[in-house]
Amino acid sequence: MTSNRLANLFPSVNEIPEAYRLGEPVEQREYLVGGQLLRWGGSLLKVTSPVYLSTPDGDQQVVLGSFPEMDADAALVALDAAVKAYDNGQGEWPTMRVAERIRHVEAFLARMREQRTAVVKLLMWEIGKNLKDSEKEFDRTCDYIVDTINALKDLDRRSSRFELEQDTLGQIRRVPLGVTLCMGPYNYPLNETFTTLIPALIMGNTVVFKPAKFGVLLIRPLLEAFRDSFPAGVINVIYGSGRETVSALMASGKVDIFAFIGTNKGASALKKLHPRPHRLRAALGLDAKNPGIVLPEVDLDNAVNEAVTGSLSFNGQRCTALKILFVHEDVVEQFLEKFNHKLASLKPGMPWEPGVALTPLPEPGKVDFLNDLVADALEKGARVVNQGGGEARGSFFFPAVLYPVAADMRIYQEEQFGPLVPVVPYRDLQTVIDYVLDSDFGQQLSIFGTNRNQVGRLVDVFANQVGRINLNTQCQRGPDSYPFNGRKNSAEGTLSVHDALRVFSIRTLVATKFNEQNKELVSDIIRNRESSFLTTDYIF
Repeated sequence: MTSNRLANLFPSVNEIPEAYRLGEPVEQREYLVGGQLLRWGGSLLKVTSPVYLSTPDGDQQVVLGSFPEMDADAALVALDAAVKAYDNGQGEWPTMRVAERIRHVEAFLARMREQRTAVVKLLMWEIGKNLKDSEKEFDRTCDYIVDTINALKDLDRRSSRFELEQDTLGQIRRVPLGVTLCMGPYNYPLNETFTTLIPALIMGNTVVFKPAKFGVLLIRPLLEAFRDSFPAGVINVIYGSGRETVSALMASGKVDIFAFIGTNKGASALKKLHPRPHRLRAALGLDAKNPGIVLPEVDLDNAVNEAVTGSLSFNGQRCTALKILFVHEDVVEQFLEKFNHKLASLKPGMPWEPGVALTPLPEPGKVDFLNDLVADALEKGARVVNQGGGEARGSFFFPAVLYPVAADMRIYQEEQFGPLVPVVPYRDLQTVIDYVLDSDFGQQLSIFGTNRNQVGRLVDVFANQVGRINLNTQCQRGPDSYPFNGRKNSAEGTLSVHDALRVFSIRTLVATKFNEQNKELVSDIIRNRESSFLTTDYIF
């Protein structure tokens, strides 16, 4: 169903500003293995944009280009290059001094910044992220790299000293774990990917990196930077179907770290393929069904503003989005009125248009999936309570607010990962508590309220259920110095600037009995720089 609101949604070619136009579709055949950009001679996978063009013959989906449909054999060649570069921990990269590894990452960052315009443009066209958020994703990724470098410097400074305990002299440093398989999500194909990729690299691991299923072409402008900034085989970039390539990598048993952001079902299936699971370190960011809880005593304007942003930023396609809202019966009518008024002010359009908040969805079939969730809810007693909610055109779906949502509806439990806002009225707070306790997910939640007794009680109840509790604000990842994790099926491991360095490394101790002979031995090793591990170098 298309309304006047969506009648002029998609532009003609001439209506696209010159700065944001793309040329002919890009046939990408390059991939990076063993320090060389190789050319793929096999079949290619087509890349389409969520953006359609309005033509005399109707809406036509934009074809952006294509990328290599690599197979298992090609992926295993890339894995062997990473294994060779790691060389059982004896390779150039894992044995390199920390200060030198930092210089390589700094060189990459400088090259990466040169590609800002190209990457931002592809973020808009490939996944439909608006211009402001695309620029923010690029800049935040660069900031994350800088913060990671500084965090490693700080960590290395603390490790440069020796400790004396019970007549035992020791030095403890963090060292790499091995070969990392890195896979990021399509909603943050640059930022979320690099929050695992960069820590893995800078700690001395070698990497096989497979870009997200959408947001593939935007990695192409960075391939030369990867090639030129790191020793051969340290970073290898492959493409193709994950079922074909990634399954083979995991089944080989040669992957030491699995860094994956996606679904818990996908992560579980891949982990099961590894023949030595006890040797596999995992850093996983998975599903979430983050609730927002609106208490009867609340700053309603703030709750509405945070809930609209929390549930609909980037069309709700964020793991940290508010996926279900529990609103007390005493305030639910006011909440819905204010929420729908705020929602009506959100501008739909193309990613490059000024002030656009709602954009097309990149996943094929996503509109049909959302329609199915709406139909199920309507059949079981819910209503779409906002004007135009659920109207669609091509890849665009206007947000639908569903109310009243009940436990027998699919939207109550399933993660929609899109612009659907289920609102559940409640009278007894135990209803909300039971929902969180029984949920398979435990990433975050938000509490909106001003009653200190109620808020304090909920904090204590939920502290052992989720990784982060947000008071009177939406769920979010940042600041990146804070831990980002989850319980249950929502995560494995903790990612923050500091925690990620620890996830991708292990502590190793060199110890000796404290006597004159051993003191002299250690001093000679340090003085003559005989070891990269045993050192008191201080990185400024």
